[in-house]
Amino acid sequence: MINVNTFRSRKQSRTPISMVTCYDAWTAKILDRTEVDCLLVGDSLAVVMHGFDSTVHATIEMMELHVAAVARGAPDKFIVADMPFLSCSRGIPAAMDAVQRLMQAGAHAVKIEGAAHQLEVIQRIVEAGVPVMGHLGLTPQSIHNLGGHRVQGKNQAAVDRIMKDARALEAAGCFSVVLECVPNKLGDCVSRSLSIPTIGIGAGPRTDGQVLVLQDLLGSDPDFNPKFLRRYADLHETIQGSVQRFHSDVTEQSFPAPEESYG
Repeated sequence: MINVNTFRSRKQSRTPISMVTCYDAWTAKILDRTEVDCLLVGDSLAVVMHGFDSTVHATIEMMELHVAAVARGAPDKFIVADMPFLSCSRGIPAAMDAVQRLMQAGAHAVKIEGAAHQLEVIQRIVEAGVPVMGHLGLTPQSIHNLGGHRVQGKNQAAVDRIMKDARALEAAGCFSVVLECVPNKLGDCVSRSLSIPTIGIGAGPRTDGQVLVLQDLLGSDPDFNPKFLRRYADLHETIQGSVQRFHSDVTEQSFPAPEESYG
């Protein structure tokens, strides 16, 4: 299993870091047998697993349940858990309670969106001995304030703010920073300006690592087509076709066959 020190050494050796989301035990068990570096139990599970329209619906109870399932399925992987919506904005005691629940559920680190008002709580969490991954650019928990899922850092003021926030997260003690939906050049500039690694999603090829949602890279939703997504499978067609063949076999009474039955 890699650890927080591995992240920094990977940046120094220019060895990219791979991360995918994971929300349950059965996929965690599969991923545990791959060479992928780490698993993110993202608050995107509110959308992917529970059908909500945004990540703001993720609760600490929801996150805790999924982290525990992933930890049981992938005991050999480094697991990062998202701090859910507003969990870092209700004061340090509330934030520390959420951190405790996620870490005791099996996470090895937590991820926090944004900088500015988050810096004090990030510092306190790090001082308590818990690794923190930052998240800048498109921050889905702030989607209403951002006006939708849009590329961030497109003007000089936004570039300066993201650069400043990235350095502030590093100074606060973050061991890594996710950069989401920013121009390639900005992803490159942030990555070169930090001694900690960046993990990109829609941030170009020159970040220190890449992350994708597992269900997206497996092609489970044919209607989801962001520019940054590369599909490595067509899971939608595989599952749909398999279930349809099962239905046909049942209705045609060809399943179960004699060899699939107890004599």
